[in-house]
Amino acid sequence: MHSLTSARAEIRRSSGGGFAFLIANGLGWLAAGIIGLVLGSKAGAWALLFQGGVTLPLAFGLERVLGYPKLAKDNPLLPLVIQLAMTQVIALPAVIVVLTLNHALLPVAFAAVVGGHFLPYAWLQSTKTYIVLAIVVGLLPWVATMVLGRGILPYVPLAVAAAIIGGAFKMRSEAQAG
Repeated sequence: MHSLTSARAEIRRSSGGGFAFLIANGLGWLAAGIIGLVLGSKAGAWALLFQGGVTLPLAFGLERVLGYPKLAKDNPLLPLVIQLAMTQVIALPAVIVVLTLNHALLPVAFAAVVGGHFLPYAWLQSTKTYIVLAIVVGLLPWVATMVLGRGILPYVPLAVAAAIIGGAFKMRSEAQAG
Protein backbone atom coordinates (compact mmCIF):
# COMPACT_ATOMS: atom_id res chain seq x y z
CA MET A 1 0.00 0.00 0.00
CA HIS A 2 1.44 3.36 -1.04
CA SER A 3 0.77 6.69 0.53
CA LEU A 4 0.68 9.62 -1.87
CA THR A 5 3.96 10.87 -0.44
CA SER A 6 5.71 7.53 -0.83
CA ALA A 7 4.32 7.07 -4.35
CA ARG A 8 5.71 10.47 -5.39
CA ALA A 9 9.05 9.73 -3.71
CA GLU A 10 9.30 6.44 -5.60
CA ILE A 11 8.63 8.26 -8.88
CA ARG A 12 11.38 10.73 -8.08
CA ARG A 13 13.85 7.95 -7.22
CA SER A 14 12.97 5.89 -10.28
CA SER A 15 13.68 8.79 -12.63
CA GLY A 16 16.28 10.84 -10.79
CA GLY A 17 13.79 13.68 -10.85
CA GLY A 18 13.30 13.18 -14.58
CA PHE A 19 17.02 13.51 -15.29
CA ALA A 20 17.24 11.03 -18.19
CA PHE A 21 14.17 12.47 -19.90
CA LEU A 22 15.37 16.04 -19.52
CA ILE A 23 18.86 15.19 -20.79
CA ALA A 24 17.47 13.29 -23.78
CA ASN A 25 15.00 16.07 -24.57
CA GLY A 26 17.69 18.72 -24.19
CA LEU A 27 19.94 16.79 -26.56
CA GLY A 28 17.07 16.61 -29.06
CA TRP A 29 16.66 20.39 -28.93
CA LEU A 30 20.43 20.79 -29.25
CA ALA A 31 20.53 18.55 -32.33
CA ALA A 32 17.61 20.43 -33.91
CA GLY A 33 19.36 23.74 -33.22
CA ILE A 34 22.58 22.55 -34.81
CA ILE A 35 20.69 21.18 -37.80
CA GLY A 36 18.89 24.52 -38.10
CA LEU A 37 22.17 26.43 -38.07
CA VAL A 38 23.88 24.13 -40.57
CA LEU A 39 21.04 23.18 -42.92
CA GLY A 40 18.62 26.05 -42.39
CA SER A 41 15.63 26.79 -40.23
CA LYS A 42 13.25 24.54 -42.20
CA ALA A 43 15.45 21.48 -41.63
CA GLY A 44 15.82 22.46 -37.97
CA ALA A 45 12.06 22.77 -37.61
CA TRP A 46 11.48 19.32 -39.07
CA ALA A 47 14.22 17.88 -36.85
CA LEU A 48 12.59 19.45 -33.82
CA LEU A 49 9.19 18.06 -34.75
CA PHE A 50 10.49 14.49 -35.01
CA GLN A 51 13.18 14.51 -32.30
CA GLY A 52 10.83 12.80 -29.83
CA GLY A 53 11.08 9.61 -31.86
CA VAL A 54 14.73 9.45 -30.86
CA THR A 55 14.71 11.12 -27.45
CA LEU A 56 12.01 8.97 -25.81
CA PRO A 57 13.81 5.65 -26.35
CA LEU A 58 17.10 7.38 -25.48
CA ALA A 59 15.59 8.53 -22.17
CA PHE A 60 14.40 5.02 -21.27
CA GLY A 61 17.84 3.66 -22.15
CA LEU A 62 19.57 6.32 -20.07
CA GLU A 63 17.43 5.42 -17.07
CA ARG A 64 18.63 1.82 -17.30
CA VAL A 65 22.28 2.79 -17.93
CA LEU A 66 22.21 5.19 -14.97
CA GLY A 67 20.82 2.43 -12.77
CA TYR A 68 17.57 4.08 -11.70
CA PRO A 69 15.22 1.50 -10.21
CA LYS A 70 12.15 0.67 -12.25
CA LEU A 71 8.92 2.21 -11.05
CA ALA A 72 6.82 -0.41 -9.27
CA LYS A 73 3.82 -1.52 -11.31
CA ASP A 74 1.62 -1.14 -8.22
CA ASN A 75 2.51 2.54 -7.76
CA PRO A 76 -0.92 4.22 -7.78
CA LEU A 77 0.48 7.19 -9.71
CA LEU A 78 1.75 5.08 -12.63
CA PRO A 79 -1.31 5.87 -14.81
CA LEU A 80 -0.77 9.58 -14.13
CA VAL A 81 2.92 9.29 -15.06
CA ILE A 82 1.96 7.71 -18.38
CA GLN A 83 -0.72 10.31 -19.07
CA LEU A 84 1.60 13.22 -18.26
CA ALA A 85 4.28 11.78 -20.52
CA MET A 86 1.85 11.75 -23.44
CA THR A 87 0.25 15.19 -22.97
CA GLN A 88 2.42 16.84 -25.60
CA VAL A 89 0.77 14.71 -28.27
CA ILE A 90 -2.47 16.66 -27.75
CA ALA A 91 -0.77 19.84 -29.01
CA LEU A 92 0.76 18.16 -32.06
CA PRO A 93 -1.94 19.39 -34.48
CA ALA A 94 -1.35 23.00 -33.40
CA VAL A 95 2.40 22.60 -33.79
CA ILE A 96 1.89 21.14 -37.27
CA VAL A 97 -0.29 24.14 -38.20
CA VAL A 98 2.50 26.48 -37.08
CA LEU A 99 5.00 24.45 -39.08
CA THR A 100 2.78 24.71 -42.15
CA LEU A 101 2.13 28.45 -41.82
CA ASN A 102 5.62 29.57 -40.82
CA HIS A 103 8.23 26.90 -40.11
CA ALA A 104 10.53 29.50 -38.53
CA LEU A 105 8.09 29.90 -35.63
CA LEU A 106 7.92 26.19 -34.84
CA PRO A 107 10.63 26.33 -32.13
CA VAL A 108 8.68 29.04 -30.27
CA ALA A 109 5.39 27.12 -30.51
CA PHE A 110 7.01 23.83 -29.56
CA ALA A 111 8.79 25.47 -26.62
CA ALA A 112 5.44 26.71 -25.32
CA VAL A 113 4.07 23.17 -25.49
CA VAL A 114 7.11 21.72 -23.71
CA GLY A 115 6.99 24.46 -21.07
CA GLY A 116 3.34 23.71 -20.35
CA HIS A 117 4.17 20.00 -20.27
CA PHE A 118 6.67 20.62 -17.45
CA LEU A 119 4.18 22.26 -15.06
CA PRO A 120 2.52 19.12 -13.62
CA TYR A 121 5.94 17.66 -12.92
CA ALA A 122 6.46 20.32 -10.26
CA TRP A 123 3.84 18.52 -8.17
CA LEU A 124 4.74 15.00 -9.28
CA GLN A 125 8.47 15.44 -8.58
CA SER A 126 7.87 17.64 -5.48
CA THR A 127 9.94 20.59 -6.70
CA LYS A 128 9.62 24.17 -7.85
CA THR A 129 12.43 23.62 -10.35
CA TYR A 130 9.93 22.36 -12.93
CA ILE A 131 7.93 25.59 -12.53
CA VAL A 132 11.03 27.65 -13.27
CA LEU A 133 11.89 25.36 -16.17
CA ALA A 134 8.34 25.67 -17.53
CA ILE A 135 8.51 29.46 -17.45
CA VAL A 136 11.98 29.67 -18.98
CA VAL A 137 11.32 27.09 -21.71
CA GLY A 138 7.76 28.20 -22.41
CA LEU A 139 8.06 31.95 -22.39
CA LEU A 140 11.66 32.98 -22.99
CA PRO A 141 11.75 31.94 -26.68
CA TRP A 142 8.53 33.85 -27.36
CA VAL A 143 9.67 36.99 -25.53
CA ALA A 144 13.11 36.87 -27.17
CA THR A 145 11.53 36.51 -30.61
CA MET A 146 9.16 39.43 -29.99
CA VAL A 147 11.97 41.67 -28.71
CA LEU A 148 14.88 40.63 -30.92
CA GLY A 149 13.01 39.58 -34.05
CA ARG A 150 12.65 36.43 -36.04
CA GLY A 151 16.31 36.39 -37.00
CA ILE A 152 17.15 34.74 -33.68
CA LEU A 153 14.99 31.71 -34.36
CA PRO A 154 17.83 29.36 -35.33
CA TYR A 155 19.20 30.02 -31.85
CA VAL A 156 15.95 29.35 -29.97
CA PRO A 157 16.42 25.55 -29.92
CA LEU A 158 19.96 26.02 -28.64
CA ALA A 159 18.75 28.25 -25.80
CA VAL A 160 15.94 25.82 -24.95
CA ALA A 161 18.46 22.96 -24.98
CA ALA A 162 20.68 24.82 -22.52
CA ALA A 163 17.74 25.50 -20.21
CA ILE A 164 16.51 21.90 -20.27
CA ILE A 165 19.97 20.40 -19.77
CA GLY A 166 20.66 22.84 -16.94
CA GLY A 167 17.31 21.90 -15.41
CA ALA A 168 18.20 18.23 -15.73
CA PHE A 169 21.33 18.62 -13.62
CA LYS A 170 19.43 20.72 -11.06
CA MET A 171 16.75 18.03 -10.83
CA ARG A 172 19.34 15.27 -10.50
CA SER A 173 21.03 17.08 -7.62
CA GLU A 174 17.67 17.66 -5.91
CA ALA A 175 16.69 14.00 -6.35
CA GLN A 176 20.05 12.83 -4.96
CA ALA A 177 19.67 15.16 -1.96
CA GLY A 178 16.40 13.47 -1.10
